[in-house]
Amino acid sequence: MPESAPILSDSSALLPELVALRRSLHTHPEAGFALPRTQRAVLTALAGLDLEVTPGPHDFTSIVAVLRGTRPGPSVVLRADMDALRVTEETGLPFASQERGVMHACGHDLHTSALVGAAKLLNARRSELEGSVVFMFEPGEEAGGGAQRMIEEGLLSAAGERVEAAYGIHVLPGRAGVFSTRAGAVMAGASSLTVRVIGRSGHGSRPHQAVDPVPAAAQIISALHTFVTRRFPVFDPVVLSVTKMQASEIINAIPDEATLGVTIRALSKESVEILSRELPALADGIASAYGCRAESEFQAVYPVTVNDAKAATHTLNVLGDLFGADRAIALEDPVMASESFSYVLSEVPGAFVFLGTTPEGTEPDAAEMNHSPRAVFDDSVLGDQAAALAALALSHVGATSAPQADGA
Repeated sequence: MPESAPILSDSSALLPELVALRRSLHTHPEAGFALPRTQRAVLTALAGLDLEVTPGPHDFTSIVAVLRGTRPGPSVVLRADMDALRVTEETGLPFASQERGVMHACGHDLHTSALVGAAKLLNARRSELEGSVVFMFEPGEEAGGGAQRMIEEGLLSAAGERVEAAYGIHVLPGRAGVFSTRAGAVMAGASSLTVRVIGRSGHGSRPHQAVDPVPAAAQIISALHTFVTRRFPVFDPVVLSVTKMQASEIINAIPDEATLGVTIRALSKESVEILSRELPALADGIASAYGCRAESEFQAVYPVTVNDAKAATHTLNVLGDLFGADRAIALEDPVMASESFSYVLSEVPGAFVFLGTTPEGTEPDAAEMNHSPRAVFDDSVLGDQAAALAALALSHVGATSAPQADGA
């Protein structure tokens, strides 16, 4: 791999360009699988580079771009997600979203801009590459399935032979410029549960003539929260939150049904299997005790994001060499949020990395978390984020790169 000083110098020179791209994306966010404006912006930013670019169709606006080195060798995937959230921004930033009800509240605008930067850094080093780099620009990460569709469409063989490693970086509250990751489970898997408790409607003044689903739903809520604390060991945690409840639309009517929406995070396949089997049975049993019936739908949304152990150690070594050991730290615990990059890491060894982006003057512990309408990210990290992605790719396909096992 080249010396760190040149790549950091080049990434620093790119910073104003990357900040401008990030802020443009932030001002005009798009959510879901169809991101035409975002796709055009990325394609424009990549124009002129020596890339083989394959844009996705209008209903799934992915981008796969392949940079081939001058000599044959392995290939590696670098990933960014491009979609925003359906959140109304409340930051007051001068470049705040102009699209009502849509906001880059999870930092995907930084991810996209940094990956463009990595493409530029690696393109400038094409003569040093022994192999290929596949740049993965993913729509629909928040919508559940963008990465899976890209894999099905041939992402992992886009350069010819199957890729040997994959890396992604996600911004989070934390000291700006500090990278962190861990071996094994780094993010939880996500599942959802919807429960319809069906009774019989009636007038609010005569509950004895109805079969009220609301008390049954209330008992199910309590039982669900108790279930996870009694069914799973503390060393294999499950986080369950009932986030939606809908019943009567008017105050003096007992409804026919009440509906619950539940989000669940788990760190093992075994836990998900238990949850999928036992939560619907729990809801059905409680509903029956109240003279109601329950219709439950359990859906596993994302698998657990699992870092390859050697790749995680290798990542910390590469980033520690590039930025200093105090800026590449091992996480003690997984993050209980979830990620579509889990699909990629289920197929290819690699690592998912976090990058602190809390602005100066704000304590990281007090910073608004991702998905908040008031989430603010320090985009001065973009040069380093691009350099980190480029360095990880070069550790596999650079002219002087060592095999990953040797770097671990």
